[in-house]
Amino acid sequence: MTQHPQRLTIRRPDDWHLHLRTGAMLRAVLPHSAAQLGRAIVMPNLVPPVITAAQAETYRAEILGALPAGSRFQPLMTAYLTDGTDPDDLEAGKKAGIFTAVKMYPAHATTNSAHGVTDLEKVAPCLDRMAKVGLPLLVHGEVTDQKVDIFDREAVFIDTVLPKIRNRHPDLKIVLEHITTAEGVAVVRKYGPTGKLAATITAHHLMINRSSIFAGGIRPHLYCLPIAKRETHRLALREAATSGEPWFFFGTDSAPHPIGAKESACGCAGIYTAATAVELYTQVFDEEGKLDRLEAFTSLNGPAYYDLPPNDDTITLEKSGLTVPDILDIDGKTAVLPFRSGERLDWRLV
Repeated sequence: MTQHPQRLTIRRPDDWHLHLRTGAMLRAVLPHSAAQLGRAIVMPNLVPPVITAAQAETYRAEILGALPAGSRFQPLMTAYLTDGTDPDDLEAGKKAGIFTAVKMYPAHATTNSAHGVTDLEKVAPCLDRMAKVGLPLLVHGEVTDQKVDIFDREAVFIDTVLPKIRNRHPDLKIVLEHITTAEGVAVVRKYGPTGKLAATITAHHLMINRSSIFAGGIRPHLYCLPIAKRETHRLALREAATSGEPWFFFGTDSAPHPIGAKESACGCAGIYTAATAVELYTQVFDEEGKLDRLEAFTSLNGPAYYDLPPNDDTITLEKSGLTVPDILDIDGKTAVLPFRSGERLDWRLV
C-alpha cells in the first residue's frame, strides 16, 4: 500500500452490532447496511423484544423480505436475554442455525431494555448452556445504579460485574459492545489473548467526545448510550481500533430514531451511522495513518472471533469524498437524521 492511497479495496466488512427495527423503518434503513456489508449481528431489543428462537426466525424472515433484490446480506440473529429465558430454547436456536449470539442488557440500561437482566444468578443456567454450545454473550457493559455518574457506568461495570461473569463462566465467549473508555480498552487487551473476550467499537465514539454533545448548545443527535466520554478515552479507542489487535472489531451500534423522538424534552439515545458506516471508519483510519489495518478491523477480526469465514467478495473505496445525506425519509411522515448529516467525508464507497 502506498503512503497516501486514493483508492482502497478491502474484503467486504461485517457489522457486529446493528439495530434494524421493523416495518417502515426497517425498509428504509436496511438498504444502507445491505449495500456495504456482508453480515450483521442484529439487535433484539424490539417492542416486544426478540426472546425466543421462534421470534428470531420470524424477525429474520421480515429482514430477508425487506432486502433489495439481489442482495447477499445475511442477518445474524440474537436472543434478548431475560431473567426467564429458557436455556433449552437457546440451545435449540443455536442448533437450528437461528441464533448466532445472545444479548444481555442490564435492565433499564438503554433504549428498550426494560425486560433486561436484573440478577446474574437468574441467568446463570443460560450462560452455562451458552458456553457449552458455543453461543457468545454480547454485553451492554454499564451498571444501571442511578447513583453512579453516567460517565462512570462503563468503568464500574468493568470493575464489578464483568469479573463475576468471567469467573463464574470461564468458557463463555464475551463481546463487550461499543466500549467507550480506556478501562474498556485495557480489560479487552488484558483478556483478549484468552480468546474469551473481545470488543466492538463504534464509528461515532471514535469521532466525538462528551464536549461534542454540548458544542454551541445541546445536540440531541449525538446522545447515545454508553454516552461519549472525555477526549482521553476517545483517543484510547482510536489507538485500540487502529492497533491491528484481533480482539477489537467493527460494530456500529447504528440506531435509527425518528427526529421527533430525538428532538424532544426527553430525547432517546442512539445515533444513526449506517448510511456511511464504512466511510466513517475509513476516515478515522486514514487520519491515524493506519489504512493498512482497516481491513483487519472491518472484515477479518470479527469473523475470526465468531468462528466464521470472512466474506469472499470485496468493496472499493475512493478518496473523492461524499456529502452525508441531510435526512432519511421513512414513510413520508417521519425521518431520521444520519450522523454527520450534511457534512463532507473524505472517502466514499465506489
